[in-house]
Amino acid sequence: MADARLEKLAKVLVNYSLELKPGQKLWLRTSPLAEELNLVVYEEALKAGAHVFVDQLIPGANEIFFKYASDEQLDYISPVHRMVVETYEANLYIEAKHNSRSLAGIEGSRIARARKASAGLLTTLLQRSADGSHRWCITVYPTHSMAQDADMSLADYREFVYAAGMLNEEDPVAFWKEEGRKQTELAAWLQGHDKVQLKGSNVDVTLSIRDRRFEISDGRYNFPDGEIFTSPREDSVNGWIRFKYPAIYDGQEVTDIELWFENGRVVKEKAEKNQDLLTSLLNTDAGARTLGEWGIGTNYGIQRFSRNILFDEKIGGTIHFAVGAGFPECGGKNESGLHWDMLCDMAESEIRVDGELFYRNGKTVIP
Repeated sequence: MADARLEKLAKVLVNYSLELKPGQKLWLRTSPLAEELNLVVYEEALKAGAHVFVDQLIPGANEIFFKYASDEQLDYISPVHRMVVETYEANLYIEAKHNSRSLAGIEGSRIARARKASAGLLTTLLQRSADGSHRWCITVYPTHSMAQDADMSLADYREFVYAAGMLNEEDPVAFWKEEGRKQTELAAWLQGHDKVQLKGSNVDVTLSIRDRRFEISDGRYNFPDGEIFTSPREDSVNGWIRFKYPAIYDGQEVTDIELWFENGRVVKEKAEKNQDLLTSLLNTDAGARTLGEWGIGTNYGIQRFSRNILFDEKIGGTIHFAVGAGFPECGGKNESGLHWDMLCDMAESEIRVDGELFYRNGKTVIP
């Protein structure tokens, strides 16, 4: 018997996160492993009047592609993929991993080459999101692989996922709307400011948010959600940051990353594990070494690191930096085939904005 919370999740995703309207086209990217959720989402989308294109990702296919694809194939962009990105009104990605380490043996340069080839599509997707012609959302269907990554049983991981999305609440949408109200207050306070200083045991960075906008995350971009984020001025970032938590890209784990920024670009990088992958991805293209996002986690209901950035970047008491593509809706101008989030613990840190204390030891302190 299917978990009743899956049906609740489908209704939230279709009617709240994506706000599907009759006649709109939905790109449903998923896996056969998420069959239960796929079917209820498909049903709900049809009831909303949408035209659904189901794009099933075959477990294990990515590994085969990166092992055997020629350079020409790594550079190839499907015209079907391009058409969907350019014309569909909505995009839902349901992550359901079969083996999160399937690309562990792949050279970072091959992954970076494919990401560089798709940079134009990512730019189009972000621009369409910014102008309101495309909505997107990412969610998770719990699998054994993802539970193992989080050091949990499947049953415990399932409860973790549903609790993070507030699906145990009678009305999850009401919760996320209230969360959005709180985030809006933080974003409004930050608006119009300029110089930001992040200082603590893991960070010593200055950056500018002048003329940049903070977006809120109230269950519409991701589900679960819980952050505010912006794209800092591209040439403004200076200093050093250490990411205490592992950064994971296509299943490959890079640990104890340190980055040094000068005038907005990473000029030096260091990692305890997978240094070559870190450097390869930072060399993806001309924009990959520029900071594309600064986010602040606001979801204090997520209490543990799970090796899934969808949850981890939302953890209250953390910030995240993403190198690569920026967000046009925030004023970001950087373009890249890379957008890689890395998580920094702010337990012993503070953030000052134009000299005024905004955040201390994991929590905002503004009135």
